[in-house]
Amino acid sequence: MSDGDIKRKLTAILAADVAGYSRLMAEDEDATLQALRTHRQSMDAAIERHSGRIVGTAGDSVLAEFASALDAVRCGIEVQKELQNANAAVPKERRMEFRIGINLGDVMIEGDDIYGDGVNVAARLETMAEPGGIYISSTVFDQVRDRLPHDFEDIGEHSVKNITRPVHVYRVPLLETAQTKSAGGGGLELPDRPSIAVLPFENMNKDPAEDYFSDGITDDLITELSRLPNLFVIARNSVFVYKGKAVKVQDIAKELGVRYVLEGSVRK
Repeated sequence: MSDGDIKRKLTAILAADVAGYSRLMAEDEDATLQALRTHRQSMDAAIERHSGRIVGTAGDSVLAEFASALDAVRCGIEVQKELQNANAAVPKERRMEFRIGINLGDVMIEGDDIYGDGVNVAARLETMAEPGGIYISSTVFDQVRDRLPHDFEDIGEHSVKNITRPVHVYRVPLLETAQTKSAGGGGLELPDRPSIAVLPFENMNKDPAEDYFSDGITDDLITELSRLPNLFVIARNSVFVYKGKAVKVQDIAKELGVRYVLEGSVRK
């Protein structure tokens, strides 16, 4: 088949898989397969409700396409919320959590299957996402940024395997995943990877007009740290509520559910 014979289209692709699936299977195959079937039924129904089409499934993974990026993101959010509710009564070590990546891109069509960089980017975003999380590309973000009541977290550009250009990535931050409130605690559980909050740097010049510079240093640090795939970084909106407040670092770490807190100051 020549390039001229290949059919193409622009579509929103949702890729999902189960975090830690091999471990869950090794511990209890029967229980894991039963949980997967139950969650897949819920996910398949959500995809259908949002006018999506399942393109492929293999083991614990799901690939679906949507005519609308908005429908794809809404579907991803619904899926994760339903899984959160289902996992509420399940011991932490037995919870089945999906990672979801969503991209809007050009794909090649062969029968009922789709191929190409558009699909590959969605798959790479899925592997980057934390358990229970959703990562979207900038092409998706541009379509949904003003149409959903959420503050998306910009985690910067990332080089991904087999994609020539860096992909600008955003996290959908509304999900209580690794930061789920601990029962009876008042704080947040620590993520299962290194975690940090960068507090707003103090402007030592005492001139409020120069706050832009100290805030800019903070923003740059958050952005650069967020580029590290194995580091969980608290979003800007969450840390800037502490600006100008006298609070204990230990209390902030507990409230935000992180192991490390970085604070500093800037002066000319």
